[in-house]
Amino acid sequence: MAETEKPAASNFIRSIVEADLAAGKYAGRKWSGKPGPADQQKVGAGDTAAIRTRFPPEPNGYLHFGHAKSICLNFGLALDYNGACHLRFDDTNPEKEEQEYVDAIVDAVHWLGFEWGDNRYFASDYFQWMYDFAEKLIEAGHAYVDSQSAEEMRASRGTLTEPGKNSPYRVRTPAENLALFRSMRAGEFADGAHVLRAKIDMASGNINLRDPAIYRIRHATHHNTGDTWCIYPMYTYAHPIEDALENITHSICTLEFADQRPFYDWLLQRLAELGCVNTPLPQQIEFARLNLTYVVLSKRKLIQLVEEKHVAGWDDPRLPTLVGARRRGFTPEGFRRFAEMIGVAKSDSLIDMSVLEGCMRDHLGETAPRRVAVLDPLRLVIDNYPAGQEEWCEAPNHPQKPEWGKRPMPFSGELWIEREDFMETPAKGYFRLFPGNSVRLRYGYVVKCIGADRDASGNVVAVHCEYMPDSKSGTPGADNYKVKGNIHWVSAKHAYAAEVRLYDRLFAVATPGSGERDFLDDINPQSMTVITAQLEPALKDAKAEERFQFERHGYFVADRVDSKPGAPVFNRTVTLKDSWAAGKA
Repeated sequence: MAETEKPAASNFIRSIVEADLAAGKYAGRKWSGKPGPADQQKVGAGDTAAIRTRFPPEPNGYLHFGHAKSICLNFGLALDYNGACHLRFDDTNPEKEEQEYVDAIVDAVHWLGFEWGDNRYFASDYFQWMYDFAEKLIEAGHAYVDSQSAEEMRASRGTLTEPGKNSPYRVRTPAENLALFRSMRAGEFADGAHVLRAKIDMASGNINLRDPAIYRIRHATHHNTGDTWCIYPMYTYAHPIEDALENITHSICTLEFADQRPFYDWLLQRLAELGCVNTPLPQQIEFARLNLTYVVLSKRKLIQLVEEKHVAGWDDPRLPTLVGARRRGFTPEGFRRFAEMIGVAKSDSLIDMSVLEGCMRDHLGETAPRRVAVLDPLRLVIDNYPAGQEEWCEAPNHPQKPEWGKRPMPFSGELWIEREDFMETPAKGYFRLFPGNSVRLRYGYVVKCIGADRDASGNVVAVHCEYMPDSKSGTPGADNYKVKGNIHWVSAKHAYAAEVRLYDRLFAVATPGSGERDFLDDINPQSMTVITAQLEPALKDAKAEERFQFERHGYFVADRVDSKPGAPVFNRTVTLKDSWAAGKA
């Protein structure tokens, strides 16, 4: 990644990492050398990474804004402390996982600017090891096969105030459990007939320690292992094993996993005692997940928005997915700035969407070339401009970057201007075009309004002006004309008529679905407006994902899906300023 600035916001995890490094906690830890997939050996012996983190998405959906925070945190820590960050797919649920999601996740992490080298793994890489470890837990009396139904298990689990009840099958001997578990592995039972549970404490105050299930029967084809397995590890069992086998030092996750940490530690301690994993063990550290106003980040709600066609798909620019953000024109640098700005906390908070939009706006303000677009076109006719004459005006590509040079803009006797730049009866303080008033055509001439044409319905269809031939910007006489108004334009003869999509926030309220409301009732009906705009001709050659500032209107990107060579379609990324700050909603 190009940016190397240190985060300005607080990050308590850095203090933990620095203390561990100072104490040499993980120095010299070697690969266990346990049998397993041959390609896993490269994680190992002679490990020189100071720390190892991981980003472990489940390949059952598209990444969203919250994942961007986690990606920046895990990969950023590895970069800053001479470590390594693994990209790992927690693919323990074959019924919901697809290669499509794997590919989309890889693409999203790359797009954000991070690399993992050889450290790309799947939970399914370790299925044999996980199975072998389960057998060792059974033999040591730490796990048993339960034959209760799911309903019976729920009923005996207890509540937050009442202890659970031991399963009648908890007294099976290790030999009985091992035989049953091997029969489960051999496919001799139907789904749900048995589960393998850890034997911990059904009276524990932490419900997650009340003999949690660690293996279930699923006769389902896995995207990576095919039909090799018909039993699959539970996520809570698989995840700590993956961390241990990959020599992860700091296993960073969100706060909802805090209650699972005791089981994470219990399992790894048992496996270490049995000689299955290395020590010192990985440590789980929880941080507050990202909560943003005006969006929903619940996977269930995102799926509902897509499946019920409230949006046009996972890459809809209004959706808070990373693929949607990319299509809207959000930048990787903007996400990294955002992650640095908000920092890492131990308690939940609600971040206003304007903070993220501001980070995008700041980055685009520095990097996006300027162009002229007229979004609500009204024809302007310069009556005294020589018929058939054309000439060139010069406009800077970026007003703060003279090294970017200037570009030519064609000028002619008929132009497109914004409809709001003409008012027949001007309001107080209005300095743009009205009969008798003069304005400067930005980068061009000073013109004086002399009238307007109307159609049969009384609508203004053209504005008439006269220009001052010695007033062209950049010429010696231009400074002799002092006007208050300055408006933009494009030559009608040369303009490029393009589809422009004006995207806004998907929801009209800060916390969609709060109280008793259905979150769908809070969808903003103005979240997308499609118009035909008149653009300066230089924009006709814009390539997909090229970003620009349309002067006065905001930042726009050539759509990466619908743009064609010579025919780009533009999406508005963000406006020039926060239009929601005054309570637009």
